Amino acid sequence: MSTFRTIDHDRPLRIVQAGAGGMGRAWLRTIAADPTVELVGLVDLNLDTAREALAELGISGVALGMSVSEVAAQTGADAVVNVTIPVAHLPVNREALAAGLPVLCEKPAAPSVRDAYRQAAAAHAGGQLLMISQSRRYFAALDAARAELPGIGQVTSVATQFFREAHFPGFREEMAHPLLIDMAIHQFDVARAVIGSEPVSVVCDENNPSWSWFDGAADAHAVFEFAGGARYVFTGSWVAVGDQTAWNGEWRIDGEGGTIRWDGADAVSVIRPGSRDAPERIDVPSGVPEEIAGSLREFVACLRSGARPENEAALNVASLAMVEAAVRSAETGARVDIAEVRRAALAEAIEIEEDPATRAVLEEY
Repeated sequence: MSTFRTIDHDRPLRIVQAGAGGMGRAWLRTIAADPTVELVGLVDLNLDTAREALAELGISGVALGMSVSEVAAQTGADAVVNVTIPVAHLPVNREALAAGLPVLCEKPAAPSVRDAYRQAAAAHAGGQLLMISQSRRYFAALDAARAELPGIGQVTSVATQFFREAHFPGFREEMAHPLLIDMAIHQFDVARAVIGSEPVSVVCDENNPSWSWFDGAADAHAVFEFAGGARYVFTGSWVAVGDQTAWNGEWRIDGEGGTIRWDGADAVSVIRPGSRDAPERIDVPSGVPEEIAGSLREFVACLRSGARPENEAALNVASLAMVEAAVRSAETGARVDIAEVRRAALAEAIEIEEDPATRAVLEEY
């Protein structure tokens, strides 16, 4: 049974989007292409940016404003898509939730695990769905790889190699831990989906090559232990000027019954004991909504059915905790206990939360 209100009318969901920057434009295109939703409002602190985004995409008849709740009330919106910068996620999400609206929020959920807990609890207290868009869970090839997991038995080892030459002028190039915080959360989140248990601890090392155009560390290398003993190894760089992987990275998943490989694009294969020279190529279906289109599809489907999405905010806290723990390990050089990171963040969330209903939910976590 769902813990959030569902929507049972049969017309497209009326969407207000918050954020009209670069990623906001990608969401505007996605919403416009999905017949199950209708864009009715666009919110941005810079209304000229909002107007330019709509004009660029040829979208008209959309209400503009600087307040999610005001634009939602004006348009009779059913839901909000939050594509603001991470530091704005908590206030924008809470404003939308307080207005009685479910929210699909871009990753990361918040800049800290503490604030991720607070907004997840606010959603629960208000009986609304808050889902985090971990868009790289939504690939037909990843679905095909996950479907093969029963055939290799318990997963014991997962490894991702991620190498890209990434140029993102703006706040990403000024971050202290750009790769871990802005990108690796995608791979960490997929690792949780593949392994099927929760992370226990991490050892992480970072560095920033001499030629890097980032202020913070653009290379990272992490080893996670998961409940049940599985290990996840991430090796990545945002300043790889040579060979490039797919944006999902290249994946190897090992178990007693063999190995699953995914190239991060559309090639999935299984190598079984006794047939190493004859990998089994797995068919990948076409026409499946992927990335943010897949995320939007799940959000709408869950609002219709009441099913709990894979990345409901309370569940997604675990992925953000992996990032926070990896950053702490990189800064201290020590193995970090992820449960302790979560306990400390939850205690701080309870201490600073001013809303009684939200605090009551936090105290139950």
